[in-house]
Amino acid sequence: MIGRLTGQLQEKKPPWLLLDVSGVGYEIEASMTTLVALPAVGETAVLYTHLTVRDDAHLLYGFVRERERALFRALIKVNGVGPKLALAILSGMDEDAFMRCVHDDDTKALTKLPGVGKKTAERLIIEMRDRFPEWQQDETPLPLEAAAEPFRDNIAEAEAALTSLGYKPTEAAKMLADLDRSDTTEALIKTALTRRMGR
Repeated sequence: MIGRLTGQLQEKKPPWLLLDVSGVGYEIEASMTTLVALPAVGETAVLYTHLTVRDDAHLLYGFVRERERALFRALIKVNGVGPKLALAILSGMDEDAFMRCVHDDDTKALTKLPGVGKKTAERLIIEMRDRFPEWQQDETPLPLEAAAEPFRDNIAEAEAALTSLGYKPTEAAKMLADLDRSDTTEALIKTALTRRMGR
């Protein structure tokens, strides 16, 4: 099992990133929460990882914090929640926000996430209610990315990333409407998700 990787960040193409570890490039899928928190391309990054082995692929998922990985692992154990939906949940809200929804029985907030209907939201609340009682809700906010990448068609990339998370193309385009296309792709996605969640 690959539990943690430290290396140079080579690419960020949400929801994917490429991490060079001693000359070996690891393709890693990550939530928008993690992608926004990562340093600029070319800098050193540390990621906690989860490896999923399927018949047709070995998939590696990366997280900036151990508790985000712990929540991801708990989510994929819930009936009907796979890695893609778990990443969509973690992209729409951080661990504390998710656990607040669970403790407050806030199905309305959970159903704003792509792929989460009312039944799934209710199942998440029931199955996750007693998990992680030791978690405190006073963690320092995530640092924003220090340096922007060179300008690209960031709106198009952000739209593609949102679509890969489960949003419909028209919905993704609406979420990105009027945003500053000179922002990084990660910043655009995070802003769009925040707008979607009404925060």
